[in-house]
Amino acid sequence: MASRVIFHIDMNSFYASVEQSHDPELKGKAIAIAGNPKERRGIIVTCSYEARAHGIYTTMQVHEAKRKLPELILLPPNFDRYRVASKAMFDILRSYTDLVEPVSIDEGYLDVTELAAERHAVDIAKELQQRILSELDLPCSIGIAPNKFLAKTASDMKKPRGITILRKRDIGEKLWPLPVIEMHGVGESTAAKLNKQGIGTIGDLALANPGMIKEKMGKNGVRLQDRANGIDNRAVDPDSIYDTKSVGTSTTLPIDETDEANLKKIFRTLSEKVAKRLETKELAGPTVSIQTRSSDWQNRTRSVTLKNTVWKADDIYRTAWQLFTKHWNGEPLRLVGVTVSNVADKGEMTEQLSIFNFQDHAKDEPILELMSKLETKFGKSVLVKGAKAAKLKRPASGSETSFSKDFLDDHDQQRK
Repeated sequence: MASRVIFHIDMNSFYASVEQSHDPELKGKAIAIAGNPKERRGIIVTCSYEARAHGIYTTMQVHEAKRKLPELILLPPNFDRYRVASKAMFDILRSYTDLVEPVSIDEGYLDVTELAAERHAVDIAKELQQRILSELDLPCSIGIAPNKFLAKTASDMKKPRGITILRKRDIGEKLWPLPVIEMHGVGESTAAKLNKQGIGTIGDLALANPGMIKEKMGKNGVRLQDRANGIDNRAVDPDSIYDTKSVGTSTTLPIDETDEANLKKIFRTLSEKVAKRLETKELAGPTVSIQTRSSDWQNRTRSVTLKNTVWKADDIYRTAWQLFTKHWNGEPLRLVGVTVSNVADKGEMTEQLSIFNFQDHAKDEPILELMSKLETKFGKSVLVKGAKAAKLKRPASGSETSFSKDFLDDHDQQRK
């Protein structure tokens, strides 16, 4: 494979930086975005570098942060503002190439291989970084590497406003001595499993026996070992959706609402919005949650995990309303929300069975039995149900699925 030039763009303290850009008087000050700054509850969502210099960090309890730094300025999240800034940032990225893959609201990959054939990659990165700063008043770091894993790793090496090149020949010196927990894609659970096998550093993982890694860690272990050796052949995919864990929406009510009929309509509307977004992304999930905020700023979340998954408005609404009526004590409400979480590709999940649809599934049983036999003999991909197949985009290879992507719709629920 010819050498590629991949950028990873990572916006620095994105929410806090957007707030400082919106209100220049906040620049140079220690600020933090928190879930409930008014009551000094919850956790820090993100904070400025000025706050980090005083030991404030993401996930710190708000009351602890204020005790540590009394002059810390706490702000509530403004997701509409962050959406606008994110879209503007990605618009700048796409002015360089169509090969842009959003990873989240504040980071993404670019494949600039063709551009780098005519201009030095560092010059492109400097120009891109300066444009984002001058046009949006937002800082970012950029990692430059031959693949996505190394580019992501590089962008983390120098913040804020860093530009870092990481070549495969550098990994022995720069990556291998690091604890395996610091490797992108390794969480505490995976690190603990690796540690049990005597793997403490990224270098230990890179040089471990491949057979043992596959036996003990499965496919994910094999993938991590490849990346520890600087191997990552994933393409920058403009049609991909980033790792969505939940899809939801909420609304702030104009008055302190206590009328059950009005609340029922609001829950119906919210459930329809969530269903539409799930349908767009071809996602479904088993967990339905509701969020409420009372007139005295008491925030509550209630959820239920179903035996099967949901994506249709009726199922979401029915579950959400049951949750609400079970837990609502009649108090006046200022905000309500509905979320479906633990979502995944709908084609790989099952619909919620209920008294409203079990007959439809029952009549499919003979067909499902035949499908099961064929899949056992020929593999899972031999058959695709009609509704799913109709939405598949089949390129020449016939092996890819293209999703409709709206990467800005649901970030407020995904990043909470």
